[in-house]
Amino acid sequence: MSKKFSRKYVVEDRTDGVLRFYFRKRGQRKVRLPGLPGSDEFNAMYYRALNGEIDFGPTGPKMSTKGTLRWLCEQYFQSAEYKRLDKSTRHVRKLVVERMWAEPIRPDSTRIFEDIPLSAITPRAVRTLRDRRADKREAANSRIKALRAIFAWACKPDVELMSSNPARDVPYFPQEGDGFHSWTEEEIARFEETHPIGTKPRLAMALLLYTGQRRSDIILFGRQHVFNGCLRFTQFKGRKRKPVTLEIPIHSRLQKVIDASPCGEITFLVTEFGKGFTAPGFGNWFRAQCDKAGLKQCSAHGLRKAASARLAERGATEKQIMAITGHSTSKEVTRYTKAASQKRLAESAMVLLDESTDD
Repeated sequence: MSKKFSRKYVVEDRTDGVLRFYFRKRGQRKVRLPGLPGSDEFNAMYYRALNGEIDFGPTGPKMSTKGTLRWLCEQYFQSAEYKRLDKSTRHVRKLVVERMWAEPIRPDSTRIFEDIPLSAITPRAVRTLRDRRADKREAANSRIKALRAIFAWACKPDVELMSSNPARDVPYFPQEGDGFHSWTEEEIARFEETHPIGTKPRLAMALLLYTGQRRSDIILFGRQHVFNGCLRFTQFKGRKRKPVTLEIPIHSRLQKVIDASPCGEITFLVTEFGKGFTAPGFGNWFRAQCDKAGLKQCSAHGLRKAASARLAERGATEKQIMAITGHSTSKEVTRYTKAASQKRLAESAMVLLDESTDD
Protein backbone atom coordinates (compact mmCIF):
# COMPACT_ATOMS: atom_id res chain seq x y z
CA MET A 1 0.00 0.00 0.00
CA SER A 2 1.25 3.48 -0.87
CA LYS A 3 2.02 5.90 1.92
CA LYS A 4 3.36 9.43 2.22
CA PHE A 5 7.12 9.89 2.30
CA SER A 6 8.92 12.69 4.12
CA ARG A 7 9.76 14.62 0.93
CA LYS A 8 6.89 16.57 -0.63
CA TYR A 9 4.83 14.66 -3.22
CA VAL A 10 6.90 11.50 -2.75
CA VAL A 11 5.24 8.23 -1.82
CA GLU A 12 6.73 4.81 -1.33
CA ASP A 13 5.08 1.60 -2.49
CA ARG A 14 5.73 -2.02 -1.52
CA THR A 15 2.80 -3.57 -3.41
CA ASP A 16 4.66 -6.66 -4.62
CA GLY A 17 7.35 -6.71 -1.95
CA VAL A 18 9.72 -4.41 -3.86
CA LEU A 19 10.29 -0.89 -2.50
CA ARG A 20 9.65 1.81 -5.11
CA PHE A 21 9.31 5.59 -4.92
CA TYR A 22 6.96 7.78 -6.94
CA PHE A 23 6.35 11.49 -7.40
CA ARG A 24 2.61 11.99 -7.08
CA LYS A 25 0.92 15.39 -7.21
CA ARG A 26 -2.83 15.88 -7.32
CA GLY A 27 -4.10 16.32 -10.86
CA GLN A 28 -1.05 14.62 -12.40
CA ARG A 29 -0.14 11.05 -13.17
CA LYS A 30 2.50 9.62 -10.85
CA VAL A 31 6.03 9.10 -12.13
CA ARG A 32 8.60 6.54 -10.97
CA LEU A 33 11.65 7.94 -9.17
CA PRO A 34 14.80 5.87 -9.75
CA GLY A 35 17.24 4.83 -7.07
CA LEU A 36 16.93 5.73 -3.40
CA PRO A 37 16.11 9.07 -1.77
CA GLY A 38 19.25 11.19 -1.64
CA SER A 39 20.95 9.53 -4.62
CA ASP A 40 21.89 11.66 -7.64
CA GLU A 41 19.50 9.91 -10.00
CA PHE A 42 16.64 10.18 -7.51
CA ASN A 43 17.24 13.89 -6.87
CA ALA A 44 17.56 14.69 -10.58
CA MET A 45 14.20 13.11 -11.44
CA TYR A 46 12.53 14.52 -8.33
CA TYR A 47 13.47 18.13 -9.09
CA ARG A 48 12.52 17.74 -12.75
CA ALA A 49 9.05 16.57 -11.62
CA LEU A 50 8.80 19.29 -8.95
CA ASN A 51 9.73 22.03 -11.44
CA GLY A 52 7.25 20.81 -14.04
CA GLU A 53 9.92 19.68 -16.49
CA ILE A 54 8.25 16.29 -17.08
CA ASP A 55 5.30 15.75 -19.40
CA PHE A 56 2.86 13.86 -17.20
CA GLY A 57 0.41 13.36 -20.05
CA PRO A 58 -3.36 13.86 -19.82
CA THR A 59 -4.79 14.26 -16.34
CA GLY A 60 -8.19 12.82 -17.19
CA PRO A 61 -9.16 9.17 -16.70
CA LYS A 62 -7.09 6.67 -18.65
CA MET A 63 -8.77 5.10 -21.67
CA SER A 64 -8.49 1.33 -21.58
CA THR A 65 -7.53 -0.73 -24.62
CA LYS A 66 -10.14 -3.18 -25.82
CA GLY A 67 -9.30 -6.77 -24.98
CA THR A 68 -7.19 -5.95 -21.93
CA LEU A 69 -7.80 -6.82 -18.29
CA ARG A 70 -8.77 -3.25 -17.42
CA TRP A 71 -11.20 -3.09 -20.33
CA LEU A 72 -12.87 -6.33 -19.21
CA CYS A 73 -13.17 -5.11 -15.61
CA GLU A 74 -14.73 -1.85 -16.78
CA GLN A 75 -17.30 -3.83 -18.78
CA TYR A 76 -18.05 -5.86 -15.66
CA PHE A 77 -18.54 -2.68 -13.60
CA GLN A 78 -21.34 -1.75 -16.01
CA SER A 79 -23.03 -5.16 -15.81
CA ALA A 80 -26.25 -6.04 -14.01
CA GLU A 81 -24.35 -8.65 -11.96
CA TYR A 82 -22.10 -5.99 -10.47
CA LYS A 83 -24.87 -3.43 -9.98
CA ARG A 84 -26.96 -5.98 -8.05
CA LEU A 85 -24.31 -6.22 -5.35
CA ASP A 86 -24.65 -4.18 -2.18
CA LYS A 87 -23.14 -0.72 -2.37
CA SER A 88 -20.42 -1.56 0.16
CA THR A 89 -19.57 -4.79 -1.70
CA ARG A 90 -19.30 -2.91 -5.00
CA HIS A 91 -17.02 -0.33 -3.41
CA VAL A 92 -14.67 -2.91 -1.88
CA ARG A 93 -14.57 -5.07 -5.01
CA LYS A 94 -13.70 -2.11 -7.20
CA LEU A 95 -10.88 -1.11 -4.87
CA VAL A 96 -9.52 -4.68 -4.94
CA VAL A 97 -9.64 -4.81 -8.74
CA GLU A 98 -8.12 -1.37 -9.28
CA ARG A 99 -5.24 -2.23 -6.98
CA MET A 100 -4.56 -5.43 -8.91
CA TRP A 101 -4.55 -3.88 -12.35
CA ALA A 102 -2.14 -1.13 -11.21
CA GLU A 103 0.55 -3.63 -10.21
CA PRO A 104 3.56 -4.44 -12.43
CA ILE A 105 3.47 -7.89 -14.00
CA ARG A 106 6.97 -8.51 -12.61
CA PRO A 107 8.97 -6.60 -9.99
CA ASP A 108 11.40 -5.29 -12.65
CA SER A 109 8.78 -4.57 -15.33
CA THR A 110 7.23 -1.28 -16.39
CA ARG A 111 4.16 -3.10 -17.74
CA ILE A 112 1.20 -3.32 -15.41
CA PHE A 113 -1.62 -5.85 -15.23
CA GLU A 114 -4.29 -3.51 -16.56
CA ASP A 115 -2.66 -3.58 -20.02
CA ILE A 116 -2.34 -7.36 -20.26
CA PRO A 117 -4.43 -8.91 -23.07
CA LEU A 118 -7.09 -11.34 -21.90
CA SER A 119 -5.33 -14.19 -23.69
CA ALA A 120 -2.39 -13.73 -21.31
CA ILE A 121 -4.51 -13.95 -18.15
CA THR A 122 -3.72 -17.51 -17.11
CA PRO A 123 -4.10 -19.35 -13.80
CA ARG A 124 -0.41 -18.61 -13.25
CA ALA A 125 -1.05 -14.86 -13.57
CA VAL A 126 -3.99 -15.12 -11.16
CA ARG A 127 -1.84 -17.06 -8.72
CA THR A 128 0.79 -14.33 -8.90
CA LEU A 129 -1.75 -11.70 -7.93
CA ARG A 130 -2.97 -13.88 -5.07
CA ASP A 131 0.49 -14.66 -3.73
CA ARG A 132 1.49 -11.00 -3.57
CA ARG A 133 -0.97 -10.66 -0.69
CA ALA A 134 -0.01 -13.92 0.99
CA ASP A 135 0.90 -12.01 4.15
CA LYS A 136 -2.77 -11.07 4.49
CA ARG A 137 -4.82 -14.11 3.57
CA GLU A 138 -8.20 -12.42 3.60
CA ALA A 139 -6.89 -9.80 1.15
CA ALA A 140 -5.41 -12.53 -1.05
CA ASN A 141 -8.68 -14.46 -1.05
CA SER A 142 -10.58 -11.26 -1.88
CA ARG A 143 -8.54 -11.05 -5.06
CA ILE A 144 -9.46 -14.58 -6.06
CA LYS A 145 -13.12 -13.97 -5.25
CA ALA A 146 -13.23 -10.79 -7.34
CA LEU A 147 -11.46 -12.34 -10.33
CA ARG A 148 -13.62 -15.46 -10.24
CA ALA A 149 -16.74 -13.29 -10.35
CA ILE A 150 -15.46 -11.14 -13.21
CA PHE A 151 -14.30 -14.05 -15.35
CA ALA A 152 -17.44 -16.09 -14.62
CA TRP A 153 -19.51 -13.16 -15.90
CA ALA A 154 -17.27 -12.84 -18.96
CA CYS A 155 -17.81 -16.53 -19.78
CA LYS A 156 -21.61 -16.34 -19.74
CA PRO A 157 -23.30 -17.26 -23.06
CA ASP A 158 -24.86 -13.82 -23.39
CA VAL A 159 -21.52 -12.08 -22.75
CA GLU A 160 -18.85 -14.31 -24.36
CA LEU A 161 -15.85 -12.12 -23.67
CA MET A 162 -13.80 -15.08 -22.43
CA SER A 163 -13.92 -18.81 -23.13
CA SER A 164 -12.69 -19.99 -19.71
CA ASN A 165 -12.30 -18.78 -16.15
CA PRO A 166 -8.56 -18.73 -15.24
CA ALA A 167 -9.32 -17.97 -11.59
CA ARG A 168 -11.61 -20.96 -11.10
CA ASP A 169 -8.81 -23.45 -10.42
CA VAL A 170 -6.67 -21.15 -8.27
CA PRO A 171 -7.59 -22.09 -4.70
CA TYR A 172 -8.23 -19.77 -1.81
CA PHE A 173 -5.70 -19.70 1.00
CA PRO A 174 -7.07 -21.77 3.90
CA GLN A 175 -8.52 -19.71 6.70
CA GLU A 176 -6.26 -19.23 9.70
CA GLY A 177 -7.77 -20.46 12.96
CA ASP A 178 -11.52 -20.31 13.54
CA GLY A 179 -12.05 -16.69 12.54
CA PHE A 180 -13.67 -14.32 15.03
CA HIS A 181 -13.24 -15.18 18.69
CA SER A 182 -16.36 -16.80 20.15
CA TRP A 183 -17.30 -15.24 23.48
CA THR A 184 -17.03 -17.47 26.54
CA GLU A 185 -19.69 -17.47 29.26
CA GLU A 186 -17.24 -15.66 31.52
CA GLU A 187 -16.74 -12.91 28.94
CA ILE A 188 -20.48 -12.52 28.47
CA ALA A 189 -20.89 -12.17 32.23
CA ARG A 190 -18.09 -9.60 32.38
CA PHE A 191 -19.72 -7.48 29.67
CA GLU A 192 -23.09 -7.70 31.44
CA GLU A 193 -21.47 -6.61 34.72
CA THR A 194 -19.87 -3.60 33.03
CA HIS A 195 -23.02 -2.67 31.09
CA PRO A 196 -26.16 -3.37 33.17
CA ILE A 197 -29.71 -3.66 31.88
CA GLY A 198 -31.01 -0.26 30.84
CA THR A 199 -27.86 0.78 28.96
CA LYS A 200 -27.44 0.87 25.19
CA PRO A 201 -24.43 -1.50 25.16
CA ARG A 202 -26.45 -4.12 27.04
CA LEU A 203 -29.31 -3.75 24.56
CA ALA A 204 -26.88 -4.23 21.66
CA MET A 205 -25.40 -7.32 23.25
CA ALA A 206 -28.81 -8.85 23.98
CA LEU A 207 -29.93 -8.31 20.38
CA LEU A 208 -26.78 -10.01 19.10
CA LEU A 209 -26.77 -12.88 21.59
CA TYR A 210 -30.47 -13.72 21.70
CA THR A 211 -31.09 -13.52 17.96
CA GLY A 212 -27.82 -14.93 16.60
CA GLN A 213 -27.82 -12.35 13.82
CA ARG A 214 -25.15 -10.19 12.24
CA ARG A 215 -24.58 -6.55 13.13
CA SER A 216 -26.05 -5.53 9.74
CA ASP A 217 -29.36 -7.06 10.88
CA ILE A 218 -29.62 -6.04 14.52
CA ILE A 219 -29.02 -2.35 13.75
CA LEU A 220 -32.23 -2.43 11.66
CA PHE A 221 -34.44 -4.22 14.19
CA GLY A 222 -37.33 -2.14 15.49
CA ARG A 223 -40.88 -2.59 16.74
CA GLN A 224 -42.08 -2.85 13.14
CA HIS A 225 -40.35 -6.25 13.00
CA VAL A 226 -42.25 -7.63 16.00
CA PHE A 227 -45.25 -9.87 15.27
CA ASN A 228 -46.94 -12.05 17.90
CA GLY A 229 -43.83 -12.27 20.05
CA CYS A 230 -41.48 -12.93 17.13
CA LEU A 231 -38.97 -10.96 15.09
CA ARG A 232 -39.81 -11.25 11.40
CA PHE A 233 -37.20 -9.91 8.97
CA THR A 234 -35.13 -10.57 5.86
CA GLN A 235 -31.42 -10.82 6.51
CA PHE A 236 -29.42 -7.93 5.13
CA LYS A 237 -26.62 -10.08 3.71
CA GLY A 238 -27.59 -11.54 0.34
CA ARG A 239 -30.97 -9.85 0.35
CA LYS A 240 -30.67 -8.91 -3.34
CA ARG A 241 -29.48 -12.29 -4.63
CA LYS A 242 -30.61 -15.00 -2.24
CA PRO A 243 -32.88 -13.38 0.36
CA VAL A 244 -33.36 -15.27 3.62
CA THR A 245 -36.47 -14.39 5.63
CA LEU A 246 -36.61 -15.52 9.25
CA GLU A 247 -39.14 -15.49 12.06
CA ILE A 248 -37.46 -15.88 15.46
CA PRO A 249 -39.27 -15.96 18.83
CA ILE A 250 -38.16 -13.11 21.10
CA HIS A 251 -36.44 -14.67 24.10
CA SER A 252 -37.80 -13.54 27.46
CA ARG A 253 -34.37 -12.18 28.47
CA LEU A 254 -34.17 -10.12 25.31
CA GLN A 255 -37.68 -8.77 25.87
CA LYS A 256 -36.73 -7.78 29.42
CA VAL A 257 -33.74 -5.81 28.14
CA ILE A 258 -35.76 -4.12 25.37
CA ASP A 259 -38.46 -3.07 27.82
CA ALA A 260 -35.90 -1.52 30.16
CA SER A 261 -33.83 0.23 27.48
CA PRO A 262 -34.09 3.60 25.74
CA CYS A 263 -35.00 2.73 22.13
CA GLY A 264 -35.39 4.76 18.95
CA GLU A 265 -38.68 5.31 17.14
CA ILE A 266 -37.65 3.30 14.07
CA THR A 267 -34.85 1.10 15.36
CA PHE A 268 -34.15 -0.21 18.83
CA LEU A 269 -30.54 0.97 18.60
CA VAL A 270 -29.77 4.60 17.83
CA THR A 271 -26.69 6.79 17.96
CA GLU A 272 -26.22 9.64 20.41
CA PHE A 273 -27.90 11.83 17.77
CA GLY A 274 -31.02 9.67 17.71
CA LYS A 275 -30.33 8.17 14.30
CA GLY A 276 -29.86 4.55 13.29
CA PHE A 277 -26.37 3.06 13.13
CA THR A 278 -24.50 2.12 10.00
CA ALA A 279 -22.88 -1.33 10.18
CA PRO A 280 -19.30 0.04 10.29
CA GLY A 281 -20.32 2.74 12.77
CA PHE A 282 -21.94 0.18 15.04
CA GLY A 283 -18.89 -2.06 14.80
CA ASN A 284 -16.60 0.74 15.95
CA TRP A 285 -18.96 1.77 18.73
CA PHE A 286 -19.42 -1.79 20.00
CA ARG A 287 -15.66 -2.33 19.83
CA ALA A 288 -15.30 0.57 22.29
CA GLN A 289 -17.91 -0.97 24.62
CA CYS A 290 -15.98 -4.26 24.64
CA ASP A 291 -12.78 -2.38 25.43
CA LYS A 292 -14.49 -0.71 28.41
CA ALA A 293 -15.19 -4.17 29.76
CA GLY A 294 -11.59 -5.24 29.18
CA LEU A 295 -12.59 -7.61 26.39
CA LYS A 296 -10.07 -6.69 23.71
CA GLN A 297 -10.48 -10.00 21.86
CA CYS A 298 -14.28 -9.85 21.65
CA SER A 299 -16.38 -8.46 18.81
CA ALA A 300 -19.98 -8.22 17.65
CA HIS A 301 -19.63 -11.17 15.29
CA GLY A 302 -18.20 -13.27 18.09
CA LEU A 303 -21.60 -13.11 19.80
CA ARG A 304 -23.22 -14.73 16.76
CA LYS A 305 -20.79 -17.59 17.24
CA ALA A 306 -21.44 -17.64 20.99
CA ALA A 307 -25.20 -17.91 20.38
CA SER A 308 -24.64 -20.91 18.12
CA ALA A 309 -22.29 -22.48 20.67
CA ARG A 310 -24.86 -22.03 23.46
CA LEU A 311 -27.48 -23.78 21.37
CA ALA A 312 -25.09 -26.63 20.57
CA GLU A 313 -24.14 -27.09 24.23
CA ARG A 314 -27.83 -27.40 25.10
CA GLY A 315 -28.34 -30.12 22.53
CA ALA A 316 -29.72 -28.20 19.54
CA THR A 317 -29.28 -29.90 16.18
CA GLU A 318 -27.56 -28.22 13.26
CA LYS A 319 -30.93 -27.75 11.57
CA GLN A 320 -32.31 -26.02 14.65
CA ILE A 321 -29.29 -23.71 14.84
CA MET A 322 -29.56 -22.94 11.11
CA ALA A 323 -33.21 -21.97 11.66
CA ILE A 324 -31.93 -19.24 13.98
CA THR A 325 -28.77 -18.09 12.18
CA GLY A 326 -30.22 -18.33 8.68
CA HIS A 327 -27.32 -20.34 7.24
CA SER A 328 -28.28 -22.32 4.13
CA THR A 329 -25.66 -25.03 4.73
CA SER A 330 -24.22 -26.58 7.85
CA LYS A 331 -20.59 -25.74 6.98
CA GLU A 332 -20.43 -22.46 8.94
CA VAL A 333 -22.61 -23.76 11.76
CA THR A 334 -20.31 -26.76 12.19
CA ARG A 335 -17.33 -24.42 12.42
CA TYR A 336 -19.12 -22.18 14.91
CA THR A 337 -20.14 -25.04 17.18
CA LYS A 338 -17.15 -27.37 16.88
CA ALA A 339 -15.82 -26.69 20.37
CA ALA A 340 -19.27 -26.90 21.98
CA SER A 341 -20.03 -30.18 20.22
CA GLN A 342 -16.68 -31.62 21.29
CA LYS A 343 -17.34 -30.67 24.91
CA ARG A 344 -20.84 -32.16 24.88
CA LEU A 345 -19.64 -35.41 23.33
CA ALA A 346 -16.75 -35.65 25.79
CA GLU A 347 -19.11 -35.17 28.74
CA SER A 348 -21.45 -37.88 27.49
CA ALA A 349 -18.52 -40.21 26.85
CA MET A 350 -17.02 -39.59 30.29
CA VAL A 351 -20.21 -40.92 31.89
CA LEU A 352 -19.37 -44.31 30.41
CA LEU A 353 -16.36 -44.54 32.69
CA ASP A 354 -18.76 -44.79 35.64
CA GLU A 355 -20.02 -48.10 34.33
CA SER A 356 -16.97 -50.03 35.48
CA THR A 357 -16.67 -53.70 34.66
CA ASP A 358 -14.02 -54.28 37.33
CA ASP A 359 -14.81 -56.84 40.04
